[in-house]
Order: sequence, then C-alpha cells, then structure tokens
Amino acid sequence: MAILFKMNTLLIIGHTFPEPTTTAAGSRMTKLISLFQEQEFKITFASTASESDKSKDLSSISVQTKSIELNNVSFDGFISELNPSIVLFDRFITEEQFGWRVAENCPNTLRILDTEDLHFLRKARQEAVKKGESVEKANVFSETTKREIASILRCDLSLIISEYEMKLLQNTFKIDVSILQYLPFLVEETSGVNKLKSFEERNHFITIGNLLHQPNVDSVLYLKKEIWPKIRKQLPKVNLHIYGAYAPQQILELHNEKEGFFIKGWAKNVSEVMSEAKVCLAPLRFGAGLKGKLLDAMVYGTPSVTTTIGAEGMTGELPFSGMVSDNVETIVNASVELYSNKSKWLQAQQNGNEILNKRFRRELFSEEFNARINSLQQNISTHRNNNFIGQILQYKTLQSSKYLSKWIEAKNK
Repeated sequence: MAILFKMNTLLIIGHTFPEPTTTAAGSRMTKLISLFQEQEFKITFASTASESDKSKDLSSISVQTKSIELNNVSFDGFISELNPSIVLFDRFITEEQFGWRVAENCPNTLRILDTEDLHFLRKARQEAVKKGESVEKANVFSETTKREIASILRCDLSLIISEYEMKLLQNTFKIDVSILQYLPFLVEETSGVNKLKSFEERNHFITIGNLLHQPNVDSVLYLKKEIWPKIRKQLPKVNLHIYGAYAPQQILELHNEKEGFFIKGWAKNVSEVMSEAKVCLAPLRFGAGLKGKLLDAMVYGTPSVTTTIGAEGMTGELPFSGMVSDNVETIVNASVELYSNKSKWLQAQQNGNEILNKRFRRELFSEEFNARINSLQQNISTHRNNNFIGQILQYKTLQSSKYLSKWIEAKNK
C-alpha cells in the first residue's frame, strides 16, 4: 500500500533553535526556511535544545515548533503522524541522532542534510594551528571526517555552503555531485553603495562573531596579542570594537579602553554597528564554510581585512572587498591604509557590492534549488539506487543506531 504524504510538509531537525542575530548559521537557517515557504511548504522545526532569549520567534514566520528527545520512542510516533515529505537535518550530528528513525518510520521521505560548514575540515585546521602547523597540512582523514562523510552518503542530498568544500568532497573523497547541492549564503538584491554611510561618517574598526565559536575566539586573541597593538601604534586615536554573544571570561578580560580594545558584547542590530565602522577585521586562522561577518560587511559597505581562511569561497575570480593576507605585518599595513585612504576604501566597498550581486544574490540559486528538490521527490527510488553505497550505510547505521538507542532508552527507564 502506497504511503500518502501530506502535501509539501517539511520537518527541520535543528541542532539548536536558530539565532540569526548571533550566528551566521542561524541566519542561514531562516533563509532556508524562506526558500521552502516560497514553495508553500508547511514547516515544523524540532530540536532537542531549549530556546534562548536570542532564538528566532519561529511562530512569527508561521513555523510550528516541537521539542523532541534523544533515544525516546516518542519521536517515532511524532514523525509517523507528521509524515513529512522532506526532512532537513541541521548538521550531521542531528542526522546521526535521528536519521535512522526517519528512515525506519518514513522510508519514502526525502532526507536532506544542511552541513552548515564541514565540521571535520574546521576541526582539522584548528588542530593544525594548535600544533603550529600550516592549515594546508591539516589532517582531514579523521574520525569526525568518517562520521560526517557517512552522514552525507546516507542522505539524499547535502547542502554545501562553499565552493571550496564542494571541490574537497568531490576530489578528495570522491563524493558524487548527484548528492551534493552548492547553496551559499543568500542575499536580496543589493541597493548599491549610494545609500550607505560615507567614508567620512564612519569611525573605528570592528570585528564580530559568536564567541562560543572557537575560530572567533582565536581571532580575537590573535588581534589582541599580535595585530591590534601595531595598528594602534599607527592610529593612536582609533578603537577596535569587538561584538559577539556568549563571550567567555578570557575574552571579557581583554577589554582595555586605554589600548582602544573594547569588548562590546552582543550586537542586537548588526546593520547598525557594521554601518558605523570603517573597516572590519577578521584574521581567522582556522575555520570552514563561508564567513557571515564578511558577507555582512559587504552588505553594509564596510571593507574588510582577513586571511586566506576568512576569504575562502567568497570571491571566485573577483577581487576581494579589502585585503587578504596571512602575514601580520601585511594585515597591519593593509588595515591602516584602508582606514586612511578614501579611494582604496571606496574601491574595496565597490568590490564587495560586486561580489554580492554576482555570487550571492538569492535569485541566482533559488530556482535551481527548488527544481532540484522537485526532481528528487519525483525520482527518489532511482536516485537512491544510484547511491547504493549510501543505502548500505543507511542499512548498517539503522541497525547499529537503532539497538544502541533502544538500549539507552531501556536503561533510562
């Protein structure tokens, strides 16, 4: 007997409830929700996490929410009743936790993984930096890699945010492009640079990012110890404003007004603080995916100075909206020059606007994404047969995860 779907129903299983004002991941999730709503999907967002005071009020955008539990048979009843046409896993961890239950209870449901960024790549680079090694030599063949690649193979489609990561998955790990979809950050049509605050209206440097995120913590420490003192020596009246939610004590203790190093905390309105700054500093030594802070800087006309890791996947063949370097002295000199030289500042701002319009405009990706989803829904059996390794992994994982979960469930009783 054929299983009948409720038309256009999407279940998102979130690692956390989205916080678009604190993380790029939260902002991306709200954009994904919008893409599906354009296709008239009825959406439910479920998570094992608790909502915070910074979580998006999903009811305000007509998304239902559901609290779910790990290793609890109640999820089986919930998803069987909902019977979604699509399940979207937010990061590979949620696919590990709930993917087998989705496959068992709703075998014909399309399973999509939003990787956010490749976690194994970020962790490998972080480990390389800790060891004092070049990130180019980072060991990407780790246990985390095996888990994340297995999750990608088990799903019908994985959303990849960066062109670099698309190439890495295809060239290094031989993942077939038929189960991958390049979907970067999406921005609406930009208004150009004419409506932005002028060079003369702006002051000070800015850096911004969730300070629970280790690449951002490392970047602030790097600024404090090696970069900012040298910039301040050349620009003694200029300050650096560091914005970010969830700052740990080691970051809060760096606040020093005499040195012009201001820990400002959470910025509720990114547009306001970014629009007032003259230059964005993002000396990221490790990380993966795309950097939301650099996209925001382009949107609000703020030139940036960043590293190779920071700019990865952002520009294609276009010139960056500022300066890219991994050398401290070059970063310092470029920061001072961008801050002081109006013509170079304006050119960097214009470069950013061109990047947004040619590489991240929503309309460049939305139609192709919707067509891909529709095609997969109509040809799911053939698609899965072409990804037979994924079927094998799904079978083995379903069995092992199922009985481990049932053991934990029984133990908890």
